[in-house]
Amino acid sequence: MPSLLESARSMVTRGSDLGTRIEALEVAIRAARGRLDESVVAEAEEFVDRAAARLRLSADHTVVAIAGATGSGKSSTFNALTGLELSAVGVRRPTTSWATACVWGSEGATELLEWLGIPPRHQTTRDSMLDAHLDRGKGNPDKEMEGVVLLDLPDHDSTEVGHHLEVDRLVALADLLIWVLDPQKYADAAVHDRYLAPFATHAGVMVIVLNHIDTVPEDRRDAMLDDVRRLLADDGLADVPVFATSARHGDGIAELRAEISRRVADKRSTRLRLEADLRAVAARLNEECGTGKPRSLAKQRVEALEDALADAAGVPTVVAAIERSTRLRAGQATGWPLVAWLGRLRPDPLKRLHLDLGAAGRQLTSRSRTSVPEATPVQRAKVDSEVRELADDVSAGMTPPWADAVRRASVSRLPEVTDRLDLAIAETDLGVARLPVWAGIVRVVQWLLILTAIVGGIWSVAMAASGTLGSSAVPKVAGISLPLVLLLGGVGAGVLVALVCRLLVAATARSRARSADRRLREAVEQVSAELVVAPVAAELDAFRTVRNALTTALR
Repeated sequence: MPSLLESARSMVTRGSDLGTRIEALEVAIRAARGRLDESVVAEAEEFVDRAAARLRLSADHTVVAIAGATGSGKSSTFNALTGLELSAVGVRRPTTSWATACVWGSEGATELLEWLGIPPRHQTTRDSMLDAHLDRGKGNPDKEMEGVVLLDLPDHDSTEVGHHLEVDRLVALADLLIWVLDPQKYADAAVHDRYLAPFATHAGVMVIVLNHIDTVPEDRRDAMLDDVRRLLADDGLADVPVFATSARHGDGIAELRAEISRRVADKRSTRLRLEADLRAVAARLNEECGTGKPRSLAKQRVEALEDALADAAGVPTVVAAIERSTRLRAGQATGWPLVAWLGRLRPDPLKRLHLDLGAAGRQLTSRSRTSVPEATPVQRAKVDSEVRELADDVSAGMTPPWADAVRRASVSRLPEVTDRLDLAIAETDLGVARLPVWAGIVRVVQWLLILTAIVGGIWSVAMAASGTLGSSAVPKVAGISLPLVLLLGGVGAGVLVALVCRLLVAATARSRARSADRRLREAVEQVSAELVVAPVAAELDAFRTVRNALTTALR
């Protein structure tokens, strides 16, 4: 079984997509909050709340508000429509700021009247026991007005501030607005500038009444009505119907009553009012948002920012240190073993930067930061410039509020960048802790060559001492005695291996530097993505959400 709210909403929005459009506006409000003008967002949010409340209430009743200036005959028109003396007129007008309500068909109207804020003492039910007594046996003469909640509002030009507030409040809540004008003051700017022109989008839920028509000579009435219509056209309300009435004599009241009955019968006034309000607030939010197309972050801009951050973080310095450190370490591992220990006296570039301490080393030295040189003013300025250009690029074509929101987001976490970059570099596996596999093999070969040379040398010395070095008893290789072959071959091969190792060390150093550069830049990319790109992307997503939602709301 559908809920009462769903039933009410279905009755009001049947045959339209009003519910979907209101939900879209709500989505736009959530995404625009904190980014666009708060007063415009608050106005839209107020409408959503008001629409939700109205949809929860009776869909069988139409709230018709009669508004006008002092002396326009507004209350007389109200009394003429109800057939009762409910509102005081003329000099007997009350000073209260409350409106008066008359209801045709009271079932389900109680909550609606509470929502309208009409005190019980200012409420009258037209089909009350009094009517039942007067109309006994005659049926209900007001059947065509069934479902009308007629409101007589305070004078909108009253000197009482409370009257203005009450009029503004109820004008925003009414489903149908009837503005009563006086022949002597129908061009008054107070009503046109404050109420009629601002409601140019609400022509479908508005009726104009020119009262006291009996005081106008008959030959001037048509011209006056034409002038009223001209003024309404200037207000953007050319399609609003105009009725000439005399509440005192009843002229035109039947036609006005028929118009109200017709609009109440088709059950469209509530929906039309909500649609008009929706268009108005969505249009204001749309104007604040702008109609620029959502943009995406350019890959070139992001890469330029990452390059600037990498330079500021000292990535080139670290990469150069890695290459030198690899040369030093691999050279120590593959250099001539008898003199390789001298290389340990040279300082390791990575240890100078506190990039090779490891977890235990940092714990011992109480260091959690690297010693990479701080960014220079030029490098910091480059980062600021790239961040600004990235924000300006994606906000091009946006309205100032959105452009400001994107810029704020781009620098919102910039103060964290320095520490996060330093931490990212410190935690990056630079791939230099382990020696290459071939270094161990070279070391074994070198010791074998050393042993070969030593054996050959000792053997040669021994044979030279015994005078048998050139005898035929000594083994020979290609005519050269084996001891000399071992001595010279060991030394010569050792020199050759050393030369080859220098080439391998250089290649390994360059390879590890490139690999470390890639890993460090990936770490920088993550920091850039989290602290700069993600906040900007969130603003762009919010902009897309608002634009798409407003497109739906305004369709």
